[in-house]
Amino acid sequence: MERQTLSIMKACEAVGVSRRTIYNWISAGKVEYVRTAGGSIRIFADTLWRDAAQPRAMSTVGASVSTTGRHA
Repeated sequence: MERQTLSIMKACEAVGVSRRTIYNWISAGKVEYVRTAGGSIRIFADTLWRDAAQPRAMSTVGASVSTTGRHA
């Protein structure tokens, strides 16, 4: 089963926060994300509405994704 991902801007629109907030959540481990082969960040939609107090380990997804984890 594939998980739905959103661009940073779509994630902002979905939860009504700024780009900076999304990047802060990434840095804090509050949302899961992947980087595409081109270097763009995609947020896993299902992590936007989970309990942000419970950081989750990053998961590995399909071969088309170059890296997973925290934004450096």
